[in-house]
Amino acid sequence: MSPTPARPGAKLAAWCGWVLAGGFVLTPIIGWLAPLTFAPLLTLMGLLTLPAVRVEDEDRPVGIAVVTLVLWAAGSSVWSPFTAKGLGDSTAAKLIAETVVYFAAVCAARAAAPGGRTVALNILAYGTALLGVLMLVEGLTGAMLYRAVRDAIHDPIRPDLGIKNAAQGLFILAMLAPPAALAAVRVARAPWLIAPMLTGLVVTCVTFGYDAPLIALAACLLAGLAVWRWPGGAPKVLAAVAATFFLTAPAIVWAVRRSGWYAVLERDVPLSWSQRMGYWRHAADWISDHPLRGWGLDASRMFNPGIKLHPHDAALQIWLELGLIGAMAAAVFWVALLAGMSRKVRDPALAVSAATATAYLTFNAFSFGVWQEWWLATGALAAVACAALQRQPAVAKARAPVAARPSTPAVFSE
Repeated sequence: MSPTPARPGAKLAAWCGWVLAGGFVLTPIIGWLAPLTFAPLLTLMGLLTLPAVRVEDEDRPVGIAVVTLVLWAAGSSVWSPFTAKGLGDSTAAKLIAETVVYFAAVCAARAAAPGGRTVALNILAYGTALLGVLMLVEGLTGAMLYRAVRDAIHDPIRPDLGIKNAAQGLFILAMLAPPAALAAVRVARAPWLIAPMLTGLVVTCVTFGYDAPLIALAACLLAGLAVWRWPGGAPKVLAAVAATFFLTAPAIVWAVRRSGWYAVLERDVPLSWSQRMGYWRHAADWISDHPLRGWGLDASRMFNPGIKLHPHDAALQIWLELGLIGAMAAAVFWVALLAGMSRKVRDPALAVSAATATAYLTFNAFSFGVWQEWWLATGALAAVACAALQRQPAVAKARAPVAARPSTPAVFSE
């Protein structure tokens, strides 16, 4: 008599666990050598787990805001001065596809079999610690490992450019460290893994001269501790801060400029910050031309030399390209996401999720363009990790204290 086949739900859950683990296995190598590859990685993870898509009640406010923002962005392409060369270069088409596949990856983290999710989170903890070690070595040797790889594939790179490329791993490490740290404590039972994560981040930021990851680290620590201490009120405060950021960014630039302090700061701060402030100043000026509908999707690329590629501030970029309507949709998204983490009791997984969201917002305020594929994918990967952790506590409590450890194939087939 043949064994009873597993139910489709069980097979899908096991498959989601495999996909999740596979993605986390590749994460430290991609984060170190080729962060741009996160876009195809997350796309593949989402495509492989499309059957896992389930819209839960708590997803609806966030989902409505995302769909509104994406559709408005796509529609604004009609009046944008930037024209994509083809479908493959169309940010609008990519945003629509990314919305689907990245959400599928998050759903896969929630649907994964408990044992498979446990294995995946173990891989996340150890993999992020490995990334921390790699970044530490790079920071102490001037990106020697990265340059050695480039030499080995007969694609040598100048030392300064090697440092610049290797430093991208710092942003990946900062985004994944919060969920990986909790996974190290609650799942891997190896809190010592946190040490290489933090050491690799802090030391390499200092040696490479990168301050944005340190700012993000400080911000996410404060946010996470606040949500842990005040699980009901702190998420709502963070939501209010995020909404204020997106709705008032141009007004803040205008006000500081009128006070006279803006010109003083722009002159006295380090060059990298002075360049950012120059982009913000130009963006605020051009926002006033089309404050309601904006200049259109990807219009930031057309304002060189005042702005190179994007304003290096998410709120100003959305105002510039999508106007007040886009800014309101972005504000609603972050309010729904952060305020939705409010609870009556403490939940470390939600505290870590709030910390991770805060790190992403911090980087968006200083560093990256809103629509950069690899950066959206990095945020999606962090969301996948947080979603897995949010489903993990109940599993951890349900485990017998002296249960025998199953083999890896058995874990994924639960």
